[in-house]
Amino acid sequence: MKCDIAKEIYKQAHLEGKFLLRSGQFSNEYFDKYLFEANPNLLSKIAKGMCELIPKDIEVLAGLEMGGIPLVTAIGLDSGIQCAFVRKKAKEYGTCKFAEGTQVSGRNVCIVEDVVTTGGQIIKSANMLREAGAKVDFVLCAIQRNSDATEILAKEGLTLIPYMTMAYIKEQVY
Repeated sequence: MKCDIAKEIYKQAHLEGKFLLRSGQFSNEYFDKYLFEANPNLLSKIAKGMCELIPKDIEVLAGLEMGGIPLVTAIGLDSGIQCAFVRKKAKEYGTCKFAEGTQVSGRNVCIVEDVVTTGGQIIKSANMLREAGAKVDFVLCAIQRNSDATEILAKEGLTLIPYMTMAYIKEQVY
């Protein structure tokens, strides 16, 4: 059940202590998304739930570096949809690609991300994928942290599809 998965995510990823946040502020709690992604049993449950939300006609699932990679792999295993692994910038050696894995050009691509707060990196990656010839209209995420992300991404022609929200997770726990 989704509510049980939410409780498991919280139990696995919610930490208490003193943490320096990206903003420069300190917090006495922290949500470490990599802890739920590193748990194969929990990751599998989340992927199965996310598979049900994949829009029709999607040909490629594009996982964003770094948190989207384990998710897109797990979802790909369940859905059978080919995957691409999207870097923040093209590597400077070998193939010099920013999107590894299956071809994205000319295909319907759904971006996959673990946690979405404002969507800044999603917008950059969507633009890079579009420049490479991909049709990108959807973003599938495990957890939407900030409700503003829906509107921010919509302004860029992207529909955000969250498996669950941070508010939902906290409702299941408290």
